[in-house]
Amino acid sequence: MTTSQPAAPTRDITPSRALTMSTVAFTVCFAVWTIFSIIGVRIKDELGLSETAFGLLVGTPILTGSLVRLALGIWTDRYGGRLVYTLTMLAAAVATLLLSFAHTYPQMLAAALGLGVAGGSFAVGVAYVARFYPAEKQGTALGIFGVGNVGAAVTKFIAPFVLVAWGWEAVAQIWALVLVVMAVVFWFTTGDDPVIRAQRAGRAARPKLASEFAPLKSLQVWRFALYYFFVFGGFVALALWLPRYLIGVYGFDIATAGLIGAAYSVPASIFRAYGGVLSDKAGARSVMYWTFAVSAACTALLSIPAADYVVQGIDGPKAFHFEIGPWAFTAIVFVLGFFMSLGKAAVYKHIPVYYPQNVGAVGGLVGMIGGLGGFFLPLLFGVLNDLTGLWTSCFMALFVIVAASLAWMHFAVRRMERDERLQPA
Repeated sequence: MTTSQPAAPTRDITPSRALTMSTVAFTVCFAVWTIFSIIGVRIKDELGLSETAFGLLVGTPILTGSLVRLALGIWTDRYGGRLVYTLTMLAAAVATLLLSFAHTYPQMLAAALGLGVAGGSFAVGVAYVARFYPAEKQGTALGIFGVGNVGAAVTKFIAPFVLVAWGWEAVAQIWALVLVVMAVVFWFTTGDDPVIRAQRAGRAARPKLASEFAPLKSLQVWRFALYYFFVFGGFVALALWLPRYLIGVYGFDIATAGLIGAAYSVPASIFRAYGGVLSDKAGARSVMYWTFAVSAACTALLSIPAADYVVQGIDGPKAFHFEIGPWAFTAIVFVLGFFMSLGKAAVYKHIPVYYPQNVGAVGGLVGMIGGLGGFFLPLLFGVLNDLTGLWTSCFMALFVIVAASLAWMHFAVRRMERDERLQPA
């Protein structure tokens, strides 16, 4: 296994500043990426959109933000995070501003397509931050960076007040302005990472473009991608699906369901930093075992639908009713979200350790697959509801995914251990 060497601070920027500014920028980008979670409701009413059209509008930024991560990650490896991060924010700002002038559904989709670039900032930040830290600290650093997921909660808490006061167009314009300001601040408060500085000084050669794609041929990379499909894609899918689930199953009003959804999203983002610390101290592999084992138990329990049972007792038939109540459900989902947050950090702890020269490409691919999970899983949940008629079918799907991930990881680890034992001393 290859490990990266400690990177010395550059002349005008310290690792802590690179991490701080990248995390703040990612928070802003994530807030913009999820803007349709609030303004989409008003747009749906104004345009009279069907549920399908509304779902496509809300999901388009998630889809495009996921697909663009691979390219942005490779560009970050080649040209540096300072440049690519700044240009990403400016491009997303332009699309967000244009959204406020859109009047037709095709125009909305086009703007959402460009706005989704903001979600690709994750791959940029991972590749940029990782180069400032040695291997034994990268888990903590990338875990802290991942806390920027809390930007989704920022939009949910602030955007409604702006929308009510000035309209959804004002939300788009203000969010675009914040992106521009953040891009300018990021450019003037950060610097190039040590690798880019070494390349520009002639102390290191820039790798060929083909070499950036070479690690993507490894099955191990795609195994990491499946892990992230569950821990991140499943997290995003549940964040979108929970309000609908709570209303349908327990009859909660929209305000209560939204509050529980926010209570799930915020801690599941913040605890990602703790997952990074654990990955550095206990090892990412151990954290992944705990993540998958507990997640499998939670999803298996939540998969059981409410049911009435009749058994033959000594004195005749005995009737039993089984149902997971709302408070028990909330507690189990919180545990699930907590371990998902640990797993998100653990997955990205692996990448700079195994692929120190290709963090952008590998991290971009893994992030892309995870983001696609956030787009496709809610669609799968809806299909399963129609096919089975069971609300708990969404957790059945998640159980299958996490069980497959756990099995694949376990057999891969056992194979690696066997190969290491067979190697000559």
